[in-house]
Amino acid sequence: MSKAKTKTKSKPKTKTPGLKKSDHLYLVDGSTFIFRAYHALPPLTRKSDGLPVGAVSGFANMLHKLIEDLKGEDRPTHLAVIFDYSAKTFRNKIYPDYKAHRPPPPEDLVPQFALVRAATRAFGVPALEMEGFEADDLIATYAEEAREAGAGVTIVSSDKDLMQLVGGEVEMFDTMKNRRLGPDEVVEKFGVGPEKVIEVQALSGDSVDNIPGVPGIGIKTAALLINEYGDLETLLARAEEIKQQKRRENLIEFADQARVSKELVTLKRDVEVEVPVTDLELHEPDPKTLIAFLKAMEFSTLTKRVAAAFEIEDVDAIEADESLVTHDREARKAAKAAAAPKAATPGKSQSGKKGGTPGAVADKGEITRKIDPDAYETVTTEDALDAWIARAFEAGAVAVDTETTSLDTMTAKLAGVSLAVTPGEACYIPLGHGHGDGLALDEVPEQIDLKKALKKLKLLLEAPGVLKIAQNLKYDFEIFARHGIRVAPFDDTMLISYVLDAGLHGHGMDALSKEHLDHTPIPYSEIAGKGKAQKTFDEIPIADAARYAAEDADVTLRLWRLLKPRLVADGLVTVYETLERPLVPVLADMEMAGTKVDRQVLTRLSGAFAKRMIEFEADAHRLAGEEFNLGSPKQLGEILFDKLGIAATKKTKTGAYATGAGVLEDLAAQGHELPQVVLDWRQLSKLKGTYTDALPEFINEETGRVHTSYSLAATTTGRLASSDPNLQNIPVRTPEGRQIRTAFIAEKGNKLLSADYSQIELRVLAHVADIKQLKQAFEDGLDIHAMTASEMFGVPIKDMDPAVRRRAKAINFGIIYGISAFGLANQLGIPRGEAQDYIKTYFERFPGIRDYMNETIEFCRKHGFVETIFGRRCHYPRINSNKPAEKSFNERAAINAPIQGSAADI
Repeated sequence: MSKAKTKTKSKPKTKTPGLKKSDHLYLVDGSTFIFRAYHALPPLTRKSDGLPVGAVSGFANMLHKLIEDLKGEDRPTHLAVIFDYSAKTFRNKIYPDYKAHRPPPPEDLVPQFALVRAATRAFGVPALEMEGFEADDLIATYAEEAREAGAGVTIVSSDKDLMQLVGGEVEMFDTMKNRRLGPDEVVEKFGVGPEKVIEVQALSGDSVDNIPGVPGIGIKTAALLINEYGDLETLLARAEEIKQQKRRENLIEFADQARVSKELVTLKRDVEVEVPVTDLELHEPDPKTLIAFLKAMEFSTLTKRVAAAFEIEDVDAIEADESLVTHDREARKAAKAAAAPKAATPGKSQSGKKGGTPGAVADKGEITRKIDPDAYETVTTEDALDAWIARAFEAGAVAVDTETTSLDTMTAKLAGVSLAVTPGEACYIPLGHGHGDGLALDEVPEQIDLKKALKKLKLLLEAPGVLKIAQNLKYDFEIFARHGIRVAPFDDTMLISYVLDAGLHGHGMDALSKEHLDHTPIPYSEIAGKGKAQKTFDEIPIADAARYAAEDADVTLRLWRLLKPRLVADGLVTVYETLERPLVPVLADMEMAGTKVDRQVLTRLSGAFAKRMIEFEADAHRLAGEEFNLGSPKQLGEILFDKLGIAATKKTKTGAYATGAGVLEDLAAQGHELPQVVLDWRQLSKLKGTYTDALPEFINEETGRVHTSYSLAATTTGRLASSDPNLQNIPVRTPEGRQIRTAFIAEKGNKLLSADYSQIELRVLAHVADIKQLKQAFEDGLDIHAMTASEMFGVPIKDMDPAVRRRAKAINFGIIYGISAFGLANQLGIPRGEAQDYIKTYFERFPGIRDYMNETIEFCRKHGFVETIFGRRCHYPRINSNKPAEKSFNERAAINAPIQGSAADI
């Protein structure tokens, strides 16, 4: 590969002004970025010529995000990306077998190395490498020079070999985990500080780099020995003292091997680099040059993002510049080979249809090409199913979807399964058609036996080497689990979208397809009908079912290929992989386990509530002087404000009297009896309708349990939601609500355990706003509301008036939700002016909270989102709305989201 534009040659250093103490040098380990981008993302080729560009795309997105994230107070003064020049370095002269066992890079990655360097330069960042040395040596040299000058150094990498450089002003930064690595993290990794890392590595060796070390000694043992003896030479000199015979013998026999290993792992800090560190000064890229490069690479999404960052409106006016895309003859040759279609088996097609090659791969650059539901295959023989399963194994990833007779996973019957291995190539496997009530037995179509098909699919769906991709996998997971199949490993496009764009749009497949593919999938009503005449899926003709079902798999695969790379580009991999994806099997198991409910308790409560409602109704009629429908807002308004002459406080948009809960509570507080009776009646009516009457309908006849559905992508902040039935909001503050809870019971010999975090959101607020008084109170185990009252009102905590504590509690919780003086006044039953004084005093006593609110709103106005402690993004695009009410709502939501979202993440 030609290095003409990037290589540096060894020559004597020339004296140049050095760095200053106020400078901060960022050194990006280019190789780590390249391989992370390549392995984290699905393959991608440039449409115009088939050039592999997946790693380049991922690298460019990662570099762009790094540069954007570092803008502000911590902005680096100097930045460079450092690359390996070639596999051979000075270490091969010391030990010829150094890195001898490393396989060559993947064929389709080879042409991308030069492209990545071109991308780096397009961003205005130096791309450095040097023949005979590894990138780590150049990083060590630049870091040492900066260290000597007292400047700060951040090495953007998680490579353990670079940890020997950490300490003083030098740190590492793992962008994938958004984690800074200092001496403590080095000790956590190696068991010793940075200054002893090479001693440990010399003993433990490295099988990946073929560094021999001493046989039988791993990192933990090496750390114990170095901590005891101080360094390698002292240990080797005193090896006879080692009690363990084999360890002692190996240290003596392989002493010289350990010394060679130490020489191999020690990074050179004095390479005579051609480019002085002062030439690495950070500057903005030329936007036109950068956009011309990105357009030449056909990276449309990143092009738009960069154009927006530089406020360039007329992107079309900038032409793609192919001359910026550096890839030499060897790279082009490798590109051609990688892009060439695989040869078909003689006598067979590559289409994946019956008799086709199972592993044939379509052009992966055509994600957004036209979707043709008539092109899909219907699989009705075992041979054809075997062929599709083989294709999935060869591809290493397959989109999967189930079609069933119901949305209830506990009762639904499996009608069929669809698969997609590449955009435009998908199939439907009917397994239960023709058994619905609306069909006669002679209408049952040809299809594979259910048990035989599932036995074959089980091998695929549980194979650790094949990634299963689904939209809302939790549903399919439960369907397969009921048939003895545990799907793993997997990706969920709904959750990927949710992590990326919570609050921007819906995350259902139809919404995502329209948003990202500009395609509207076939509506279910089109193949199944509507209303009472709607068929279940097993009654739908297979030809129609195949178009609908296979399209779902095809769309899901395309969405995955478009959305998954953004997780890396936006730095949200950790949120998805640690907070969202692992919950799918957990929640699926919870849903299938269900909750045992005592039907008789609910029946008795329903009767008791009905009786009391009749009594409330009689009281209301007596107070009104006539009978009326308590459930009619119109009739209630006429009684209260026309007949009884109570002054109406407000009306609805239609001009009718407002009789909502807030209005009735205000009237009841003024001493009016009828509003309170209606409120009591409404409460019982809601409990009866929502719980005591409705819950028995959800009890599964086979399990005797209620199986709620937990929604992972239903809120902006990451909180779960429960539906069918909703088991999250069963009242606990009223006697009637607590009675309903008694209907939830444990199996004989078991007990139910109720657990809750203590004031979790206040604890999070204390942390994110850094409120020292609150943090100390939590650490001391104080009554947080009493402490707040003491701080605000200057009263001692001991023997505090409960009313004073209650006011502080209302403010504590209200502040989290951006409560207004009006809202607090209503809650406490005090004048608005007094409530405003309370809020003012609160902010004076805890000024960090006001600072947090202002900073959060300002951040959201600028970026359109806020983040939780763990990096989850909650989008509020309407925070800059011209409508005061909408703007105010979004500001309150933005303040609350990092707190509520962090609590949900925890």
